[in-house]
Amino acid sequence: MDNDQFDDALLRAAMERAALYGWGRLTVVDAARDAGVPLDEARRRFPVKTAILLKLGRLADESALVDDGSTGTVREQLFDVLMRRFDVLQQYREGVRAVMRALPFDPALALFLGATTAESMRWMAGAAGLDLSGPAGVLRLQGLIGVWAYTMRAWERDDTEDMSRTMAALDQALDRAGRLGTMLTRRGAATAETGQSMDPIDPSIDLPLDPLSDQL
Repeated sequence: MDNDQFDDALLRAAMERAALYGWGRLTVVDAARDAGVPLDEARRRFPVKTAILLKLGRLADESALVDDGSTGTVREQLFDVLMRRFDVLQQYREGVRAVMRALPFDPALALFLGATTAESMRWMAGAAGLDLSGPAGVLRLQGLIGVWAYTMRAWERDDTEDMSRTMAALDQALDRAGRLGTMLTRRGAATAETGQSMDPIDPSIDLPLDPLSDQL
């Protein structure tokens, strides 16, 4: 068994155990035993439990970053790379959902995933041609993280085999990112003139998408 096979076996066993018993009760030792791999090697390759999530994140990123020769706008490229990440997460769906359920009760895990997600989104932005230079680039990255977070919440609830609800949510978030700056201008003008907003923005979408609008 080579390193990749070892990691894949332990990752799959860990996600299956997390799905059954929750992320909080998962240990690398239990995952290694379920996978039938040596504990000493598991200790070397996965010294802490969060290393399991690092492995999953790398798999998702590597799949998303494969150059398939496709071209398109920044928005189209972002849609493609983000959906390729979801294709990988879907293979470990119930385990990932267990991790998400643990987040409100595990601040250290939330901070860890926040940092790794930001780095992943930096790679996704680069692959799609999104300009992250300067102060505006920092805000665009935050907007992209918002797009991902919103779509992750939809994916968590998506029970369709083809992830159609996830794709629809990603479309909605990217459309909002591309339009929100203009919408806010119109809303301000409308409010000044009539006291009412012209833009029926869903109040559940409270994400920092505006900085992306000049790039999509």
